[in-house]
Amino acid sequence: MFLKGDHVAGGLTEHKARWFGVAVLAAGLALTPAAVKAQPALGMQSIAAPPDPGAIPLGTGVLTNMPAESWFAYRGLRSARNVSRATLTPVLPAPGRATGAAAIVLPGGAFRTLSMDLEGWRVAHWLADHGVAAFVLKYRLVSTPTDLAAFKAQMDAMLAHGANHLDLTQPTQSLEDARAALRFVRARAGGWGVDPHRVGVLGFSAGAITALNLTLSAPPTEAPAFLGLIYGPMTPVSVPPDAPPIFAALAADDPLFGHQGFGVIESWQSAGKPVELHFYEHGGHGFGLGVAGTTTTEWSASFIEWLHTNNFIPVQDPRGEASRK
Repeated sequence: MFLKGDHVAGGLTEHKARWFGVAVLAAGLALTPAAVKAQPALGMQSIAAPPDPGAIPLGTGVLTNMPAESWFAYRGLRSARNVSRATLTPVLPAPGRATGAAAIVLPGGAFRTLSMDLEGWRVAHWLADHGVAAFVLKYRLVSTPTDLAAFKAQMDAMLAHGANHLDLTQPTQSLEDARAALRFVRARAGGWGVDPHRVGVLGFSAGAITALNLTLSAPPTEAPAFLGLIYGPMTPVSVPPDAPPIFAALAADDPLFGHQGFGVIESWQSAGKPVELHFYEHGGHGFGLGVAGTTTTEWSASFIEWLHTNNFIPVQDPRGEASRK
């Protein structure tokens, strides 16, 4: 089952709102209901594509109707637009720290941008610091105007009628890229010190939509080992018989998903599948690894502990020896 129509509208809304709040996010704050009603912040700057020498082309094809890839930044946080060719960047644990687990990291951005700093590379380095091999997926996007001012105007128009009226669907190409990335990492797992049976996905916003759709549509042998949904959609879904454990984090004041109920969680629970939800009082939408002054800063530590308790990464015993259950 794919999220589309009303189901995806919330996610995409959020993603648009996520773009809408780029300046706010870059300042280290989350997108709040007040921010949604405000005018988009100014100060975005076009930048050259940052070096990414470790990026591996996925080979899922090139979108020929897409303008040239471009990047912009606000207060040091970088995002990509018009991505026509998917790449995967490994960020591996230091020697001796690898646990054998791995995660495909899926940044958000309304399927029109990719928040590569806030929800990509920063998350990947955090995972690697905790022994989890990370693979940042720069997936193919929907075309946007080449001119940055025209792009901002387009996003303003999309938000003019409010987040709940946005009609966006999962782009086929981004879902294809996520599937290819999971297969790619599993096929080459040995070379990275990864157990192919412990490769999961961790998605943010639009990336959470993609991660969820990947899980819902995958054959049992190709499903991710675990699913992390960080401020993703909460509408009910049909859970596959072999659905993996799910970890979700969301803020109550998220203007996009904070008032949808907990359909995804309840669907997993009704299917008898492992599920964990962290619902924070404050944090808005797009809090990345956490917003200072809110309890959203705790989700990352909880996620690592969740990986421990679900036997995806080893637990250190008092003698300093790592073991899985």
